[in-house]
Amino acid sequence: MPVSFLIAAIALLITGLGVGFASGLLGVGGCFIMIPVQVWAYTALGIPFNTAVAIAFGTNLFVVLPTAASGAYGHTKKEAVWWKAAIFLGVSGAAGAVIGATIAATLVGMGMSWILSIAFGSAIIAGALRMLTAKPPEVTGKKPVDNPLLWILWGIPLGIVTGIIGIGGGVLMIPVMVVALSFGIHRAVGTSTALMIFTTIGGLIGYIYNGLKAGMPFIFHNLHMMGYVNLESWILLAATSVPMAQVGVRTAHKLPAKQLRYVFIAVMLYMGWVMIRNGLGLKLPIPI
Repeated sequence: MPVSFLIAAIALLITGLGVGFASGLLGVGGCFIMIPVQVWAYTALGIPFNTAVAIAFGTNLFVVLPTAASGAYGHTKKEAVWWKAAIFLGVSGAAGAVIGATIAATLVGMGMSWILSIAFGSAIIAGALRMLTAKPPEVTGKKPVDNPLLWILWGIPLGIVTGIIGIGGGVLMIPVMVVALSFGIHRAVGTSTALMIFTTIGGLIGYIYNGLKAGMPFIFHNLHMMGYVNLESWILLAATSVPMAQVGVRTAHKLPAKQLRYVFIAVMLYMGWVMIRNGLGLKLPIPI
């Protein structure tokens, strides 16, 4: 087994720990950790950058699926998941994610994957700043919006963005639920983990289909593929992220709402910066 593969495998196992904790704690899929590490691993194994980006996005969604299910189970036990909202937002988001994954595959095929990184990073930073300046529902006392039609209208476009960038959607859905739909932060985080089950399935279907359509073989650079999904990376990441999600869930419910909100905003700002930096091709001496 090549040394480079061993190093990549160890890095992915460690990454899975952070992904699982972030998923359970913040209701996000952990793409801000997984995608950069995977792109590094695939390019180190000789895979072209544009193809590596597509595989990282597709594989990320496959990892988010069981991790989100684990987190949703934990949050459901804490009575923090509004399943009615999760289903409407999730199913409509899944439909949008299929469209988004097709758009992403088209851009990757044109060698324009850098656009995905910059657009995603900008959207994340904008969402973080909006959450930072908006008054939280806990202070205003508003009741959460119970409107399935409005949930669908939010779910479809957010699902499209989810599919384009290859994320579970929590990092985009939570600001919408908190600011636009008046969810409390704990309920938003819990419901986010549940709706990601649906959005990741939609995006995953899109990346598998478009990878096969692009002629991606089952064996690619000694890796086993399903379209733009790498099975080895999925096993390594899921093995540690799924159980670690439960640790994140327990930590989330020990944090005050205000503190959890600021932790989430800080993560969003960091994710946005990393994606913009990668899209612009900036190389820094330290990994920030």
